[in-house]
Amino acid sequence: MGFLDDAKETAEAVGDKVKKSVKDTADRVGDKADEMKADADVKRAEAERDSVKTRNSIKEDLRDD
Repeated sequence: MGFLDDAKETAEAVGDKVKKSVKDTADRVGDKADEMKADADVKRAEAERDSVKTRNSIKEDLRDD
């Protein structure tokens, strides 16, 4: 029975390691998705800021005339 017990423990250890690896990979993918979303939000905010600056500059130029 010792051999079967050792094999069972080894299989459980491998299963735990695989499960942890899958969970870690899923976490990494989620982290990367969050990072990409944050970058997109920053780019969108910067584009909106630039648009507002341009619009305000045009309005100011029209007021000066």
